[in-house]
Amino acid sequence: MADDSPSPEDQGAAAATTAAESKSGKRDAFAELLAPKPKHAKYAKDGPSKDSSNKRAIGGPRDGLGAYIAKPESFPSSVVVYHNETSSRFTTFSQNQLSIYFYFRGMLPKPVSILSKPAAELRRRYGKGSAQDKERQEALSADPPLDELPPGRNWEQEIMCGIHAHPSMNHLHIHVISVDRYSDRLKHKKHYNSFSTPFFVPIDDFPLAQDDVRRHPGREGYLRRDYTCWRCGREFGNKFSELKIHLEKEFDEWKRL
Repeated sequence: MADDSPSPEDQGAAAATTAAESKSGKRDAFAELLAPKPKHAKYAKDGPSKDSSNKRAIGGPRDGLGAYIAKPESFPSSVVVYHNETSSRFTTFSQNQLSIYFYFRGMLPKPVSILSKPAAELRRRYGKGSAQDKERQEALSADPPLDELPPGRNWEQEIMCGIHAHPSMNHLHIHVISVDRYSDRLKHKKHYNSFSTPFFVPIDDFPLAQDDVRRHPGREGYLRRDYTCWRCGREFGNKFSELKIHLEKEFDEWKRL
């Protein structure tokens, strides 16, 4: 099911100016540091453009998510699903794929605390159709109720948690994304390869060794690689439309495991 609502990037860009203008009283140096910085370049929805009516953010697309840090409470709960004094969590992509960005104003939380809620959401969406969750789903309606539910499918293992080797946004963030890569928002090679090659660095791999080749994503050409299915390893060359059809089939099989 496609999600036609504006992406968090677009909503964040639209709210960036409002968030900045709403601040009053004592200046917050840290908030000002994270706020979008003015630039002269003009950007359209999907990249650079000469059309000034299509600007995304004051500082351009790389700063377009600053509003989630500056004023997370201004967004609906369907977008900013949680925020506190150190982080904001918000969703993107379509409803088929669970994808959550974490933007931090302070220390990084432990990965275990990051995965629990996304895993619960995957179980809510797909648990009833999952063979590994069948016993658990049946136990939920048992009469009398069981003292302890079967563990069921380990949905945390179906989640990727990491950072792009060369982030597309300036603000510090972590991607928490389901492994299926099936989304109507997936539209080009760089997007797919950014999550399906070593360009995506698992958070447990940090800090990277000085000689780790992932420190040089451009040299390694991760984003230019031919398409390879994340699940079965089938190669698709540069045939993006064929890959998309295949990913839908893989998604249907994956959620029924």
